[in-house]
Amino acid sequence: MTKLIPVSAALALAIGLSVGPAHANEEVAVTDPNQWLEGVEDPKALEWVKAQNAKAEAELASTPEFKRLEADLLAIYDSDDKIPGVYKQGEWYYNFWRDKQNPRGLWRRTTLDEYRKPKPQWDVLIDLDALNKAEGENWVWHGANCLRPDYARCLVALSRGGADADVTREFDLAAKSWVEDGFFRDEAKGALSWIDRDTVYVYTDFGEGSLTSSGYPRIVKEWKRGTPLASAAVVYEGKPDDMYIAAGHDHTPGFERDFVSRTLAFYNDELYLRNADGSLAKIDAPNSANKSVQREWIGLELREPWTTGGKTYAAGSLLVAKFDDFMAGKRDFEVLFEPTDTTSLAGSSWTKNHLVINVLDDVKNRLFVLTPGADGWARRPLEGVPEFGTIGAGAVDSDESDALWLTVTDYLTPTTLMLGDAGEGANQPETLKTQPSFFDASKHVVEQHFATSKDGTRVPYFLVRPKDLAYDGGNPTLLYGYGGFEISLTPGYSGGVGKGWLEKGGTYAVANIRGGGEYGPRWHQAALKANRHKAYEDFAAVAQDLVARKVTSPAHLGIRGGSNGGLLTGNMLTQYPELFGAVVIQVPLLDMQRYNKLLAGASWMAEYGDPDKPEEWEFIKTFSPYHLFDPAKDYPATILLTSTRDDRVHPGHARKMFAKMSEAGKDVRYYENIEGGHGGAADNRQAAHMDALYLTFLWQQLARK
Repeated sequence: MTKLIPVSAALALAIGLSVGPAHANEEVAVTDPNQWLEGVEDPKALEWVKAQNAKAEAELASTPEFKRLEADLLAIYDSDDKIPGVYKQGEWYYNFWRDKQNPRGLWRRTTLDEYRKPKPQWDVLIDLDALNKAEGENWVWHGANCLRPDYARCLVALSRGGADADVTREFDLAAKSWVEDGFFRDEAKGALSWIDRDTVYVYTDFGEGSLTSSGYPRIVKEWKRGTPLASAAVVYEGKPDDMYIAAGHDHTPGFERDFVSRTLAFYNDELYLRNADGSLAKIDAPNSANKSVQREWIGLELREPWTTGGKTYAAGSLLVAKFDDFMAGKRDFEVLFEPTDTTSLAGSSWTKNHLVINVLDDVKNRLFVLTPGADGWARRPLEGVPEFGTIGAGAVDSDESDALWLTVTDYLTPTTLMLGDAGEGANQPETLKTQPSFFDASKHVVEQHFATSKDGTRVPYFLVRPKDLAYDGGNPTLLYGYGGFEISLTPGYSGGVGKGWLEKGGTYAVANIRGGGEYGPRWHQAALKANRHKAYEDFAAVAQDLVARKVTSPAHLGIRGGSNGGLLTGNMLTQYPELFGAVVIQVPLLDMQRYNKLLAGASWMAEYGDPDKPEEWEFIKTFSPYHLFDPAKDYPATILLTSTRDDRVHPGHARKMFAKMSEAGKDVRYYENIEGGHGGAADNRQAAHMDALYLTFLWQQLARK
């Protein structure tokens, strides 16, 4: 079931704040001698960054082996044989593409008949590299929002250097040119969203006091073409400590509606129907529920138990009701999914006549088609879908047909894209594209195991190992994890990990720890705030299980994580140093005393807690790696990787941690990409370089000597 509003609690993480500390007027007593490194573009700090980069490059990037790996990775990332993922608008199928000739990318389109061909002909709409050359900019693509139903005008978002903050410009698809004096939004976190051809919702930085404490829009306005932005009418104004305010128009024929969303925190939001007179009617459902509206239906994905209409519905359930009936006060729901001990709802997607739900059962996907009828909802498995690997399903065009995009992949199987149909008795899915093999997977197998955490919880993990693995504890093994924000880690094909790690004989493991979404809301909520330690205990249990099985040993076991996963590996470094031989920490949170004062950090307090409250700092400090670091302890070899242009998680976290470790004489190196945003890289060449750095580091530290 597709979320209607452009920005929800789960998506707000993907939009950040302009570079620099979040609170320019903040006055804090500087007790940390490394706090000067929070000056993102301070000349002194950047000189320091360049000096550390040079040392890391000299150690890791100067060998012929590194150059070969970097070239191999770049060839994979630039490959013309990758699947060009498309989305349908009208009669056209659109794609954004980057390769060797187009490092910043092409926005282009084709027809379905053409797309079926091995080498489709593409109609190029925007050449980002040519645009950058013409404008002297370093734009990175952030997407296009085109106006239904004719899709003649689009609102294109472009970011400087890959930051979350971006600009919005209006583009004419027929003329393939920017609209002179068209809608334009200055660089900030936020967006424009179509109401009609001459009207948009705008939520952005309107000046002092218009952003939340997290640095996101606090005000949404309705803006008419040809009028100054300053004259746009306020639709809704949130509070300073809200997270994100947005609005959107549902263009579904016959069901046109306007909504305003008020996100208070992750998984805590209010949704309002905007009436014709501008008044707002609240959708009276729990703040924690995922709310969506599709044609005549409202869908509620519960994250907590809910008692209403004389019934109690379980957390993790998916409920639907007729939207108009719900707004009139009726509480008659159909339960379309209810979780078990091993299952959770991974996603759902409406086609014209059906709802396709994706269920995870012990982290394995199962697809079902649900159909409304006079006697309730019928349910059946989706036919023709393989029973292996990670399976995804999404509607091609929910207004027009029951067609589905289907993707199938796993750690060793390149992704296959199929065109299916949710209709009963439909033909078998048609294979449209299959990604080529980018590494030799013939020598490895995929297994699923379960570790037992400190409190007895059963924790699944995937293991990709050589078929002839010697169970002698000497195998170089990379363990990956995330464990936050209800994000599930399911098997997926990575040419980079395959070429740079597996093909060398390495073993790869992925831990499905608490904090993630593998078992629904309960799995996430089990590791919030004061229970954060459970995520780290789970990860340690997986590491210990790998050692107990003699797959590897601490000297040969490395770990990697980014963002919240960087906080994870930072805690593994400081709390469980004896378990690992090498640690990779990418775009991380590490200073948990100041995280809420840096960039978008305040938006994550529902996940971690508020360090400015003494009672919450008491538990937060137990998982703040910057404060847990002990100069007297021995630590495994470490590399920290981040980006200057990351305006979501402040690069100061990684900078300060490296400075503290380096000053204590620990085995640590540091590399900061000057561009790249929270993803770490702005183009394929930068991604290849960053990945080659961490893979080279790991192999040097963990390979059999």
